[in-house]
Amino acid sequence: MPANLAPGDKAPAFRLPGDGGRTASLADFKGQNLVLYFYPRADTPGCTVESKAFSALAGAFAKAGTAVLGVSADPVKAQDAFKAKHRLAIPLASDETHEMLEAYGVWGEKSMYGKTFMGITRTTFLLGKDGRIAHVWRKVKVDGHADEVLAAARSL
Repeated sequence: MPANLAPGDKAPAFRLPGDGGRTASLADFKGQNLVLYFYPRADTPGCTVESKAFSALAGAFAKAGTAVLGVSADPVKAQDAFKAKHRLAIPLASDETHEMLEAYGVWGEKSMYGKTFMGITRTTFLLGKDGRIAHVWRKVKVDGHADEVLAAARSL
């Protein structure tokens, strides 16, 4: 896993398959702010609450000149089902290879109930129009998080 990315660092480029047969790349968001939120697994309780919160604020993020992209290691088929089931208004991308997840430092060893495993640490990055990291939230607590990210986006 690379060193922790920090505000001021250039965001690593990526190109991922996304929901609905689309692709998503960093270049697609050139000239606008971008929220990248990494979530452990589609359609689990915390990830659902987080994704629905970002989705509910999609219009407010757009008014702030900020796009939002959710990323997990789930296959595209699971992302499509998750998006449809919860009527999410934000795009989702799939990184089954973990290449982007590793570049952003969100893939690593985790533990739960005494078991150790590899997975995604819930993390959010806010990128500025210049493609540099403006804010990083690590080990995110879901409640109120999307509102906090929106406030930061409005301040850019």
